[in-house]
Amino acid sequence: MSGVGKGITTASLALILKSKGLVVSPFKCDPYINVDAGTMNPTEHGEVFVTEDGAETDQDLGHYERFLNINLSLANFTTTGQIYQAVIERERSLGYRGKCVEVVPHIPEEIIRRIKKAGEKYGADVVLIEIGGTVGEYQNILFLEAARILKFRQPQDVIHLHVGYLPTPESLGEMKSKPVQQSVRLLNSAGIQPDILIGRSDEPMDEKRREKLALFCNMNPDDIFTNPDVQSIYEVPLVLEQQKLSRKIFEKLGLRGGKKDLSAWKKLVDVIKSQKPELPIAVVGKYFTTGDFALEDSYVSVIEAIKHGCWSAKVSPKIVWIDSEKLEKKGAGFLKKFAGVVVPGGFGARGVEGIITAIKFARENKIPYLGLCFGMQLATVEFARNVCGLKGAQTVEIDPATPHPVIHVMSSQIKNISKKIFGGTMRLGVYPCILKEGTISRKAYARRAIFERHRHRYEFNNSYREKLESAGLVIGGTSPDGQLVELIEIKNHPFFVAVQFHPEFKSRPLYPHPLYREFVKAAQKSKIKN
Repeated sequence: MSGVGKGITTASLALILKSKGLVVSPFKCDPYINVDAGTMNPTEHGEVFVTEDGAETDQDLGHYERFLNINLSLANFTTTGQIYQAVIERERSLGYRGKCVEVVPHIPEEIIRRIKKAGEKYGADVVLIEIGGTVGEYQNILFLEAARILKFRQPQDVIHLHVGYLPTPESLGEMKSKPVQQSVRLLNSAGIQPDILIGRSDEPMDEKRREKLALFCNMNPDDIFTNPDVQSIYEVPLVLEQQKLSRKIFEKLGLRGGKKDLSAWKKLVDVIKSQKPELPIAVVGKYFTTGDFALEDSYVSVIEAIKHGCWSAKVSPKIVWIDSEKLEKKGAGFLKKFAGVVVPGGFGARGVEGIITAIKFARENKIPYLGLCFGMQLATVEFARNVCGLKGAQTVEIDPATPHPVIHVMSSQIKNISKKIFGGTMRLGVYPCILKEGTISRKAYARRAIFERHRHRYEFNNSYREKLESAGLVIGGTSPDGQLVELIEIKNHPFFVAVQFHPEFKSRPLYPHPLYREFVKAAQKSKIKN
């Protein structure tokens, strides 16, 4: 089923193979007709993860980057929409030389072409392909067909791993293997027999379940692995490798591994699992709920980056979701119990006044604050209103008629917005930023020039720059030409940093992002002081 853990399993397997000395290139196939993830609602699909080259991708690429500690690109991601678009464009330009272009074989062939490109780009020994969604869904069948063709053409070079769910119904208290038996049958109907089966479950799979699956799925018991729930996703590579998963993959693919190991990763997991003092952090946003359920996926990179910073400081993150719409009704007084406040990215008017209320409270009560993209824009609005006295100040995204547009649309985006050209047209990908001497941020990065990833259409309005600076706002970082404000701080505050970019995209469990690391340190001091 969707969300069972294919992305973490893929990322874990990639790390294991990398630890053995192989060059690995992960590749995510999303079954949507959307050309990319940029136009998808984050509460429906999860976070939009932006790569260095500006591709708006699925959140699983974030997991790949964090586990592998590498930067990926558009070459590592595709959707059904991209595939069809490429095939149709090639047909229109006579790329098929007058042939009748058909769903099969031309769509699977384009998928295979992209898979091979993902390997060639990085000089990879292994390409790990994750097919999103669920076995048996109509929209996945062409990706499965591509996988079948790959195996048929190169049987010695391709293996199929199936991640299936083994539930333990509370009313029964017994782990059930039937759902996995059925999903394997569905795979068989698509012409695919799993070479390796990974069972996701609450508890480790027992031998009885393993024997049942082997019998009914046409597999050897030693090709079946267990992947139970663990305290942290970063423990999964160790769980899988304890069962010698890499040895099985090497055996099936005829590969040899080097002598590298997972010792640094083991130390990280030891820190994660150790007893540590809690650090309460409030994340104030508006993409938390879907129906009656709350979920983390909308801000998964932010959450992971906070965790990275906390683990480096030997504290345990206690992250609490604050729905900004509820905050509008209740006020922000309860935020005083938190050691720090984070406002992540977002779009649209819903819940904005609640976020501004939270920012005001953090500024006035000296609570460490980290604003990300929208969190920087609304911090600017709050400062303009409540420090500079600019009544009605707002971002034009929320109020085009505001008397004080302290955040306005980027000049390069005016045409796109007027013509409703939204997909893939924001300021995307990595851009340079020059940090101001003497700022918290310059000290955190320990260098003058940085490169961070962006995803926005609106920017700081330089017409208000002098007025806001004279009132105590610090322009801590700008584009190299000094025109685009990338980072702001506030004087006489222990830590008030807001950035136009998304530093969370570059945070790694073994290498926490400098801003998140310093935010956590400031939050620690705040907790002790209060």
